[in-house]
Amino acid sequence: MPEKITFTVNGKKRTVEIEGWEKLIHVLREYLNLTGTKRGCDDVSCGACVVVVDGEATKSCAFPAKKLEGKEVITIEGVSEGTNLHPIQTALINAGAVQCGYCMPGIVMELYALFNKNSAASREEVINALDKHLCRCTGYEAILDGALLAQKNLNER
Repeated sequence: MPEKITFTVNGKKRTVEIEGWEKLIHVLREYLNLTGTKRGCDDVSCGACVVVVDGEATKSCAFPAKKLEGKEVITIEGVSEGTNLHPIQTALINAGAVQCGYCMPGIVMELYALFNKNSAASREEVINALDKHLCRCTGYEAILDGALLAQKNLNER
């Protein structure tokens, strides 16, 4: 039996009708056409699907849509302002961390949640956050360099 859920996505209140089996990634990509969130493994091992739910980095392939009621979700589409990239995105580009880009939305969202919670996160905390993400194209050093550059730039704003 379908049910309606209402939650906020990128600052806009949205209501969708779900059947109950859906995960957050399905709602975002198929019902709301927010395709920046990538489907990778569907078993919480790659991190490509990470979005921010109520301030926490969340793997959307495992988050039941039924639990979205009243939640606030931020996706990769919600971090930039029009064509102005978020400082995390800019720093990753400047560090040479972006190649195919498939894993980048999840990495950006992981760092977004981390730096919003703790702008003074230690190098080890940044590494632990990035440890939850797989990237088949770029060297992890470039991703770490970009993350640390983003942190520096955010703290200087």
